[in-house]
Amino acid sequence: MKHTPTTPTVPNTRPVMYQNIPPELKEDDQWAAWRWELRGDTWTKPPLNPSTGRYARNNDPDTWGSFDETLQRMRRDHLPGIGFMFHPDDGLAGVDLDNCRNPRTGEIEKWATEIIDGLDSYTEVSPSESGLKVFVYGDLPLGRRRKGNIEMYDRGRFFTMTGHPLSWAPSNVQDRYEELTALHYRIFGEPADRSTGSKKDGHKGTPNGLSDDELVNRAMRAVNGEKFAKLWAGDTSDYKTASNEGKSEADLAMCSLLAFWTGPDEARIDQLFRRSGLYRKKWERADYRALTLAIALDRDEFWSGDGASLLMRGKVYARRKGVVALG
Repeated sequence: MKHTPTTPTVPNTRPVMYQNIPPELKEDDQWAAWRWELRGDTWTKPPLNPSTGRYARNNDPDTWGSFDETLQRMRRDHLPGIGFMFHPDDGLAGVDLDNCRNPRTGEIEKWATEIIDGLDSYTEVSPSESGLKVFVYGDLPLGRRRKGNIEMYDRGRFFTMTGHPLSWAPSNVQDRYEELTALHYRIFGEPADRSTGSKKDGHKGTPNGLSDDELVNRAMRAVNGEKFAKLWAGDTSDYKTASNEGKSEADLAMCSLLAFWTGPDEARIDQLFRRSGLYRKKWERADYRALTLAIALDRDEFWSGDGASLLMRGKVYARRKGVVALG
């Protein structure tokens, strides 16, 4: 007898109680709708551009929208929910606690309760009802972002939202910079020192052996040399939107390109960035500089110096943004 495979049932989803979502989150044009989508045997929640209904990207503000616009998209297309996109300049961070709540009884595991009590900020139940999400104002230290059932993000991430808050947590997002840093260190430990040694010329030797001027000239002659040249000159127009100057995105794009050419050398990327037209006072903020460099180096692909790249695919932010073009 021939076996006919069955399609898994779409998960139940709580209706969005949008009136409970903190107003400070609603003010930002960092929203997207989402739908259930089966990928293999797993139900996923891809974000959707509220303007077009197509896929949104968590690193592209042009694919996000306002809170009201996103609600309209959800209602018009009968979608299950909405969510918030974290941006490097919004000062917000989110802590995602998975598999910590009994969907039937609402009982929360002790380890999660301790985290929620420590952060003491707006917390809500996830669409699956088995997890919780905490929103705070704060910056994450350099280091890991996920361990077991705990994830922390302050950029490049989409958090689905339900508007079903914990009754004993604050109803608004609170300033929790010190508490967030302490939690990150407790969960992930102190970040490793990612700085590199230096030679007499001020930077570690690179696999390609190019001087700074030779590196910049080669980058400008590459397939995506025009993009590099614009960023090097301080032109952020490709990253500007109606609601965002795009300076942070341009900084990251520049550092991602430099990382490809220099190899994993933070000191040299920093040195070269300071020569570019993008350099500004904000770069002197150690936390901003460290996080930008960390994301730029979150990759497994660098130029090898023999006319080809090391083609080891990994999480390369710049490639997802279309910044690095190999060829």
